[in-house]
Amino acid sequence: MAIIDIRHVTKDYGQNRGVFDLDFQMNKGEIMGVLGPNGAGKTTLIRQLMGFIKPDQGEVAILDMDCFEKTPQVQEKVGYLPGEIAFMEDMTGIEFIHFIASLKGMKDFTRANELIQFLELDPRGKIKRMSKGMKQKIGLVIAFMQDTPILILDEPTSGLDPLMQLKFIDLVKQAKKEGKTIFMSSHIFEEVENVCDRVVIIRQGKLVAIENMEDLKNSRSKQYNIIFHDHKEANLFHQKHKESTLRDRQVSLLVQGQADQFIKELSQYTIDDLSIRAQSLEDIFLQYYGGDQ
Repeated sequence: MAIIDIRHVTKDYGQNRGVFDLDFQMNKGEIMGVLGPNGAGKTTLIRQLMGFIKPDQGEVAILDMDCFEKTPQVQEKVGYLPGEIAFMEDMTGIEFIHFIASLKGMKDFTRANELIQFLELDPRGKIKRMSKGMKQKIGLVIAFMQDTPILILDEPTSGLDPLMQLKFIDLVKQAKKEGKTIFMSSHIFEEVENVCDRVVIIRQGKLVAIENMEDLKNSRSKQYNIIFHDHKEANLFHQKHKESTLRDRQVSLLVQGQADQFIKELSQYTIDDLSIRAQSLEDIFLQYYGGDQ
């Protein structure tokens, strides 16, 4: 049984807004990231998973329960962080955390207190006076404190500084060790690359690709920038590799797969400098989206 089951889901708001015929599943203990620019449909999909809106077509189920028909039962199993959190601004942070805990029927605040300490959060001040980053920490405490088997996180590190982003990655990795299933949207490519098993790429509400992260890492190209000792050798190498670019004595090109044969070829030349950069997930994402975005 798939933990999260999305089958041919469409929610059409008109003018190419919404999601269209999305179809994929998630297994227990898997971390899946969904990538796409603003307006791609990430939040629309997440709101359907939470049962807030009903698909026009298709089915969305968590633990074999229809997300819209059995919303209360589904939400008991999910720790949720929305992209925009509806705070009660006149409460203090700790009052709001306790308020949500009471709605969830939580009696034990041990985990919440551990998260508050781990995220270096001072929840005593009024929420209306808190920064975006402080509010985001409160959202993370609420999502993770319930000890649910599933986490659904919409842009979880929005507003967090780089140190807190790293702490978030630690939280996710620990949750994975505990066997939790995590579905998260993000615009931070390094974040997805560091924690996700698979990545879903959405463009204008449509599924562009589902890729295994290890396969992406193993198959991505590397950018070689080679500075030759003289112009003649640089030009000769460039002529052999028509896809390369030549500038003075520097030749730049992408090489995919094993580098052994390529390095052996380079050994035939006199080279002053060599730099190598692996394609990032962002580079791959831009390949899928092309130059029109």
